[in-house]
Amino acid sequence: MSNRIKFFKEALKNIKTLGTVTPSSRFLSKRMLKGVNFLKADVIVELGGGNGAITKYILENLSPNATLVCFEINDNFYTQLHALNHPQLIVLKASAENIIIELQKLNFTKVDYIISSLPLTIIPDEISDKILKKAFKILVNNGTFIQYQYSLSYFKKLKKVFKESISLEFEPLNIPPAFIYRCKKVE
Repeated sequence: MSNRIKFFKEALKNIKTLGTVTPSSRFLSKRMLKGVNFLKADVIVELGGGNGAITKYILENLSPNATLVCFEINDNFYTQLHALNHPQLIVLKASAENIIIELQKLNFTKVDYIISSLPLTIIPDEISDKILKKAFKILVNNGTFIQYQYSLSYFKKLKKVFKESISLEFEPLNIPPAFIYRCKKVE
């Protein structure tokens, strides 16, 4: 069975936690990772790795000494990510709201980039607020939080945490088309 069909079946069962019925396109994956300095990144975190569409692009570009830590709460997607069996990939079956605790267990106190595919608009406000604040806290100064959404409705929430250091892009060659927020931590 193709990855797209597997993703679609899983999405139909879990639409309230996945927020979409199609995996990220290669166009979205590449645009999300544009500007990531893989040569200097030691630790990259992916929130909501799904079926690994973006994960695979990160792993292809990761420097030899870097680590990718992927958070995924869906059982089937966790299994698919774990099956990638890459020596630089750590897959956690944990909620993104526990990002700091889970990373500390791995002896990581700061990360360079957070790549998020979380459907923040359907996650309860209390939880999404915690995720954003903790993501900001764990980033190195000048670290970047990259998030895609299918609307602009989340801009104000991101601005509360990341202030004026947000840029916006649009990827029309994704189904559905997506907005990409690049949020830099500046203290």
